[in-house]
Amino acid sequence: MAAQDEATETTKAANQKVLETLPFSDKQDFKDTDKGFIAPIPNDGVIKGKDGKPVWDLSQFSFAIDSEAPATANPSLWRQLQLLLKTGLYEVTPRIYQVRNNDLTNISFIEGDTGIIVVDPNISAETAKAGLELYREHRGDKPVVAVIYTHSHIDHFGGVRGVADGDAVKAGKIKIIAPEGFTEEAVSENVFAGNTMTRRAGYMYGNLIDKGPKGGLGTGLGLSTSTGTPTLIEPTDIINDENHTLKIDGLTFEFMMAPGSEAPAEMLFYIPELKALCPAEDVNHTMHNLYTLRGAKVRDARAWSGYIDAALQRWGDKAEVLFAPHHWPTWGQDKIVEQFKKQRDLYKYINDQTLRLANQGYNMVEAAEMVELPPELGEYWPNRGYYGSLNHNVKAVWNFYLGWFDGNPARLHPLPPTDAGKKFVDYMGGADAIIQKAKKDYDAGEYRWVAQVLDKLVMAQPDNQKAKDLMADALTQLGYQAENGQWRNFYLTGAKELRNGVKELPVTNTSSPDIVGSMTIPMYLDFVAIHVDGMKAAGKKISMNFSLTDTKEDYSVTLENGVLNYHKKLLDDADLTIKTTREDFNEVLLGKTTLKDMVGSGEATLDGDSAKFDEFRSVLVEFDPWWPVVTPKKAAM
Repeated sequence: MAAQDEATETTKAANQKVLETLPFSDKQDFKDTDKGFIAPIPNDGVIKGKDGKPVWDLSQFSFAIDSEAPATANPSLWRQLQLLLKTGLYEVTPRIYQVRNNDLTNISFIEGDTGIIVVDPNISAETAKAGLELYREHRGDKPVVAVIYTHSHIDHFGGVRGVADGDAVKAGKIKIIAPEGFTEEAVSENVFAGNTMTRRAGYMYGNLIDKGPKGGLGTGLGLSTSTGTPTLIEPTDIINDENHTLKIDGLTFEFMMAPGSEAPAEMLFYIPELKALCPAEDVNHTMHNLYTLRGAKVRDARAWSGYIDAALQRWGDKAEVLFAPHHWPTWGQDKIVEQFKKQRDLYKYINDQTLRLANQGYNMVEAAEMVELPPELGEYWPNRGYYGSLNHNVKAVWNFYLGWFDGNPARLHPLPPTDAGKKFVDYMGGADAIIQKAKKDYDAGEYRWVAQVLDKLVMAQPDNQKAKDLMADALTQLGYQAENGQWRNFYLTGAKELRNGVKELPVTNTSSPDIVGSMTIPMYLDFVAIHVDGMKAAGKKISMNFSLTDTKEDYSVTLENGVLNYHKKLLDDADLTIKTTREDFNEVLLGKTTLKDMVGSGEATLDGDSAKFDEFRSVLVEFDPWWPVVTPKKAAM
């Protein structure tokens, strides 16, 4: 069966309805994205790494410039893509400049009395460096005096070494300012569940599909993620109280903490001299995620709404420009207040209505189908679901309060997908009967059901290409209809995997040297514990001492009962004791050398039974980021 890659009549009708429903005649956002433009990103928007390969390429989205939405794209998402294609160096207000869409994140430059304060330096050092160079080309070669991380996601700190030198930070020439809990949250999120997040992020950001009218249309929050070098310089100054005020190079920064909103560690700030407000990622030109589809801790919608309200009460009658690490600014006090109120009420509405339905006995899936936004919230462009969606955000609230179980005991202990799939196929009369019925439903435009039922068949028969092709066709049409960039990317990436299998591509390594080096020893040992295969470790009893000579840290590690435990003290009767420096320890952690080689070179000393270390290594597993998502994992092994 040939792949269905054209929009069906059902999809065309769905997308036409969007055109007729939303206020597309409102062009204010397009005027705002053009305001303050200074210069484009050089080299046609291509930024290269040291190897000469692109780590960022705007040209792949050029198909959408000045063109009408095709039948294969939700016109609302297409509109958002066209707004995100307004790229380059912009003046936000005198002394504040942004390079927009040179990565998933905007990088901002605030001019102090003697130098510049950089806010949220992208994902990669290469893109941040290119952004700084573009700024300096037009605003002068001013030194960086401070870097602000608004929160703990990698797209807001990963490019720091592209704008700041580590030695200059150590010498006190550059401040690195971040909210309380930043380092722990930044490192743990990217490492503890980093492998599965990386795999799912490939789906979420559309990194595995071509860009185009039938492919990726960005993420709604930004265009894509860069593939350069993620870095980290640990903060020198921690913001840890509600009303923290800091003078930075002649400007006053009033900070407000917002932990547990869009990120576990997050803060907003206001600059009174410039009447400029940075809401971090708590206020955007899209509905954001209460749960991100790549996987992360569920966010508290009620608290998020409360932080927006607190910022509104504190600065709403003062701020004249709103600039953020994503999208474009909002100018004018009235418009800023409107955006704050409507996004505050958006998250509060989702929270309250989900709990109303939960308390009326509706489960998570039912509630997600039932919650609708009132027109005054739903037709407001910044509240459209380009990144977060109403559907999966309702599910997030339900899960935040009630967890995964909906109370129905029939769903308490279901069969795993492969076993259940085989039973479903048998009960439904076999594969051929299912495909025949599914094809009729596909022709009737019942794409959600077709995907749902064929998922059972594919889990039961992962080699059934007819089933995979038809499921892929259904996912393709769902992708074409999706207003949400993440949903489109998930649907189309899943369709590609069903048709072509798992294809390995370069990915951003979130366990980079800087991130691993910023881990505390307890964090690293927790990370190692995740790699222990409990059943391989069963029956083994191993104890080791680690003594770090430069940082004066001593730790003992025990493997017993299939579990790794550690304590900040040495054991008298450990099987072996290893002495080395933290730097050399990191080299082992990163796989750049082995303990055996370090002992041989004299960089480490080992006392005791070295075979015990090898035995310990034998129970650790490596994580492969290329496991199948839409077919059974065992079928690919």
